Amino acid sequence: MTSLMYPIATEKAINMIEKDNIIEYIVDSRSTKTEIKKDFEKRFNVKVSSIATARTPRNSKKAFIKLAKEFKASDIALKLKLV
Repeated sequence: MTSLMYPIATEKAINMIEKDNIIEYIVDSRSTKTEIKKDFEKRFNVKVSSIATARTPRNSKKAFIKLAKEFKASDIALKLKLV
């Protein structure tokens, strides 16, 4: 089972990519931070420094994935066609 579902491309999410090196993703509501981290690192071949999660009003889960300093969230955003 993959924990990552789809990236979020709102104006706020794009600003987080540029300013904070964070990518926002909708993830499976049963996923743990460890599963999200492993899945993201494997899929994009990057290192994740931290993950924060939040429940959404629609009973799903959002993950704020902060990349390690040596990786750029903007590079991932280009691969995902977010920018």
